[in-house]
Amino acid sequence: MLNLIRWQKVQHKFQKRLASKALILLYHRIAEVELDPWNLCVTPYHFAEQLEVLQKYANPISLKQLVSFHRAGNIPKRTVVITFDDGYADNLYYAKPILEKYQIPATIFVITGELGKNQEFWWDKLEQLLLQPGQLPEKLSLNIRGKVHHWELGQAANYTQQNYQKDRTSKADSAKLGSRMSLYYSIWQALLPLSARERQNLLAKILEWANIKLRVRQNYYPLLPEDLSRLEQGGLIEIGAHTVNHLLLRSQPISLQKAEIQQSKTYLEEILNRRVVSFSYPFGSRTEETISIVKAAGFDCACSTVKDIVWRKSNCFDLPRFTVENWNGEEFAKQLSKWF
Repeated sequence: MLNLIRWQKVQHKFQKRLASKALILLYHRIAEVELDPWNLCVTPYHFAEQLEVLQKYANPISLKQLVSFHRAGNIPKRTVVITFDDGYADNLYYAKPILEKYQIPATIFVITGELGKNQEFWWDKLEQLLLQPGQLPEKLSLNIRGKVHHWELGQAANYTQQNYQKDRTSKADSAKLGSRMSLYYSIWQALLPLSARERQNLLAKILEWANIKLRVRQNYYPLLPEDLSRLEQGGLIEIGAHTVNHLLLRSQPISLQKAEIQQSKTYLEEILNRRVVSFSYPFGSRTEETISIVKAAGFDCACSTVKDIVWRKSNCFDLPRFTVENWNGEEFAKQLSKWF
C-alpha cells in the first residue's frame, strides 16, 4: 500500500512536470521606498525590466483568460498572469503606465474598506511607529483579548541611524532576535489575527506609548474609489476583491468571513457597474469553508499565496502564486526559468 502511494506521488509529479502550465505572479507595490520589511516593493525601473522579460520569453494573459483556458483543459505554454494585492495608489500612478507600455494585462485585488482613506494600511503604520530612528520606551504591554502581552526592548529601545540602514536590507520574518525589526515582526504577529477594530484600538495605544508623530506619506496611501474606474480604462486591468478589512480569514468566525467576502464584492460591483469575478485571500489565509464561501458568493476564481504552478489539476478557487521581489531583468529571467 505504501509503495502504491509513493508511486502515485511520483506519477503525479511527472504528469505535472510534463503538463502545460502557467505562473501567476503576485505583486503589491510599484514604488521606491526607504524601508521595505516585507519586500513588497518593486521599483518602476525593475518592473519595466521584468515586463520586458515577460514580453520576450513568456505568454502574458489576463487572469480571466487563464481561468477560461484552465476550465477548457488547454493552458497555453509558458503562460504568465500578473496580479497585485491590497490596492496601493501607486498601482494607478506607476504600475498602470508600465503595463500599458508593454500591453500586459493585470488583476488588482483591492481592500474595499481602505479605499479613499487618507491613511496608511495598518502594517505600514506599525512600521512607521517602530522602524524610524529614535528612542522608544524600554517596555511595552498590550492587553489583547484579555491577555497581557509584554515586550522588553533592551538595546532595541535605541534605534540608531546605523541600525536603520542595516534593516533596509533585512526582512521582518527573518530578523535577528532582539533587533527593532524583530520587535516589529513580533507585534505584527500579535495584531494579525484580530478584527479591524481591535487592531485600530491597539495601534492607537502603541502610538501613545511611542509618543511619535506619524509622518504623512501619501505614496503609502490606498486607492480612491474613483481610481478603480481609471485603472480599468483601456481594458488591460481588472479589479478583483480582497475583502473589506484584510483580515486573517481562518481566524475569523464564519459569519464574519461571509460578510468580509460578500460585502467587498458588492461594494466593487456598485462602483464598477459590472460583475466582479476574482478574489484574493488576504495573507493567503483560508480554510475549506472559506473557499466554499467564495464560491457561493459568485466569484469565478480565487488566488492564494501558495508558491506553485497552475496546471490542469489546480483548483480555480485556490490558485497558487509566486511573489515577485525587486529583481532586475536578468534576476527575474532566472526566477522565471526556475518556476517553469
